[in-house]
Amino acid sequence: MNVVVKEVRTRMELRKFIKFPDVLFKNESLYIPALHGEEKEALMPSKNPAFQYCDAKMWLAYKAKKVVGRVCAIINRRGNEIWNEKVVKFGWFDFVEDISVCKCLLEKVEEFGRQHGMTEIHGPMGFTDMDKECWMIKGFDCHQNLSTIFNPPYYVDYIKRLGYKIDCEWQQYRVDIRQGIPEQISRIANIVKEKYKLHVVHVKRRKDILPYGKKFFHTLNDAYKNLYGFVPLLENEIEIQVKKYFTFVNLDLVSFVVNEDDEVVGFGIGLPDLSKALRKAKGRLFPLGWIPVLWSMYHYDTIDLLLTGVHPDWQKKGIHAIFHHNMHETALARHLQYAYTN
Repeated sequence: MNVVVKEVRTRMELRKFIKFPDVLFKNESLYIPALHGEEKEALMPSKNPAFQYCDAKMWLAYKAKKVVGRVCAIINRRGNEIWNEKVVKFGWFDFVEDISVCKCLLEKVEEFGRQHGMTEIHGPMGFTDMDKECWMIKGFDCHQNLSTIFNPPYYVDYIKRLGYKIDCEWQQYRVDIRQGIPEQISRIANIVKEKYKLHVVHVKRRKDILPYGKKFFHTLNDAYKNLYGFVPLLENEIEIQVKKYFTFVNLDLVSFVVNEDDEVVGFGIGLPDLSKALRKAKGRLFPLGWIPVLWSMYHYDTIDLLLTGVHPDWQKKGIHAIFHHNMHETALARHLQYAYTN
């Protein structure tokens, strides 16, 4: 049976595009459905400021009028300029266990790239580094968290058979945080705080963390600028991310290290493990999906360490010990068990 690939042009087709993984992985216990509203905002030019510097197209693959795959092709002009590349990226790439579907979708991305003068193809990646990136290549039976893409083993097998190769490997770790804080970390944290007159921001009200939101993302831009493929966020993107993170994040899991000028020099941000809650929500916060999500924000024993970093001017000074000590202290006080980091 032939594979028919069609460009996503209508709102109905976009809904099919967003919902396809929920159908494909409905029997996979480790799959975490993405929130459909967030997916829609990421994929619509009117909602996502990354379209200022990105060209993109989406396709759905059909067999006998049934959706069997999806892919989004992205050309990040800023990223290509920063890294001196001519790369088209593929993201939101999912397909049934049929290599012909995988091949047809990738051919669309490759064709799109050639039309725009690109010479390489790379993925799975998103519009910015705040989007989910990478496939699992090992540990398919391990815990999934919000920052990782779920994929079955055949994804990796098919793409290798089509001539693709692994360019970079990232690792996820599970940390047992029930143990006490290592004495060396406590000692370094205290010495560094006193030596450089640093302190950790402690706030009780959500509005009090917002002034540090932009400072944090500016520090993140500087801290991550030399990391693999990173593209700094623009001001309007930062504003969106501040609202996204700090209007709901658990304040106990935010650790900003600031200097005498109230500048953020180091950071650690965690999030309660929402994997079970999002599986119950099935991609929708309304009408009832918000209940398990809200419950999990305050009743949890595992956290995801989403972001940690130190401004380049303050690296190699032991700053990381401060926010690690602070977050570990909070974890022990809350009787938490594990943290996942990648």
